[in-house]
Amino acid sequence: MKKAVEAPAERPARAADRIRASASELFYREGIRAVGVDEVVERAGVTKPSLYRSFASKDELAAAYMRDYDLDFWEKFENPGGKSYSDAREHVLAYIRVLSTRAVRKGYRGCGLSNATVEYPARDNPARQVAEAHKKLFRKRLRELASGMGARHPAVLGDALLLLIEGIYSTGQQSEDGPAQSAVTVAKLLIDASVAKG
Repeated sequence: MKKAVEAPAERPARAADRIRASASELFYREGIRAVGVDEVVERAGVTKPSLYRSFASKDELAAAYMRDYDLDFWEKFENPGGKSYSDAREHVLAYIRVLSTRAVRKGYRGCGLSNATVEYPARDNPARQVAEAHKKLFRKRLRELASGMGARHPAVLGDALLLLIEGIYSTGQQSEDGPAQSAVTVAKLLIDASVAKG
């Protein structure tokens, strides 16, 4: 008679992982500065020494949250709606379509990276540094996509798209029937005007 093979027991999440997950949820929903270390450790079910063994300070925990957010952002941006696009115009429009839908959902708090630059005016703050580096790279990526669309002035179109996206992040937090619902139409107008011959 064969012995039943037991499935390996699922390992509990490491304290550092639970801290990161709890901080991510709290920081996004409440804002980084509004959340104290005590609230993070309580939510994570760990002790304060556990947090400080993994992260030297709350600022370092916030920077880790920013890095995690950055990775998640790029996955969503490069594969909007879980699809990849070879056409630059369709890629950008797909991202804006998905974003404008997400922006009017309950609990939407905009872009965590944008929010961090507002919360932390000091440029030497670790979380702000991660957010600023992300925004510079995102601007460069949008300019590359604008070039791929054949824009006469790719830098200008890339910047216009960035301004539109940042506007979605902000206005999506204000009203479910706000301007985010017009974002795809606005993006098409910007792109069409930028690639038209003349």
